[in-house]
Amino acid sequence: MEFPYEKDNKERIPFEHYLNEYQKIDPKEAAERCGIEYDEEKQQFHVRLMGYPYLVDYPEFAVHKENEEEEGAFLLLDTVAAKISVLRFLISGQVVKSSGKYLTYREVPWGEVYFRQFEGRCLTRLKFAFGFKLDKFCEAMEKLGAKRLTLGDASYEFEYINGLHVRFILWTGDDEFPPASQILFEDNFPYAYQAEDLAVVGDISINTLKILAGK
Repeated sequence: MEFPYEKDNKERIPFEHYLNEYQKIDPKEAAERCGIEYDEEKQQFHVRLMGYPYLVDYPEFAVHKENEEEEGAFLLLDTVAAKISVLRFLISGQVVKSSGKYLTYREVPWGEVYFRQFEGRCLTRLKFAFGFKLDKFCEAMEKLGAKRLTLGDASYEFEYINGLHVRFILWTGDDEFPPASQILFEDNFPYAYQAEDLAVVGDISINTLKILAGK
């Protein structure tokens, strides 16, 4: 992957670090730990991100659509933050069975410490992106195949990455009150990601919705 501009150093340096760590993993152990399929013959992981299926090569970390003809918001192909998120999952993540409960960001370990950053980067962004456009929010979620819920004025549950689910909840705004939002994480998330990673999860999820809402 090429990073032609100096401003990309904030992404390039972490990406190179995690790529180096990825090349050291045992792919069969990682597949078992993360609950994903690994094709030993082709040396490829089968990864789903935001509902879209990918083939991820080992050890090069080249990313391909599983179905080249499928269209959609395939952020993992060219978005560095998405690549880092998947790398961190494969390097050290673990998928355990969820109890069915969902956690606010404050309830995840260290979430209280990073809450202000998460609030501005994800909660505020979500409510102003879709709080006055619930139809666009629902349209994008339906394209993802997300599960509609009955929370707030509009809410959906979707899979972020294999076996890890997120809920987005919106309350619409009007002339008197601003919109509001909530993001809930399945209670197995802390085994796969740290609190600071969840802002990236929110970013990638919102970016995907914005792309789908614009199509």
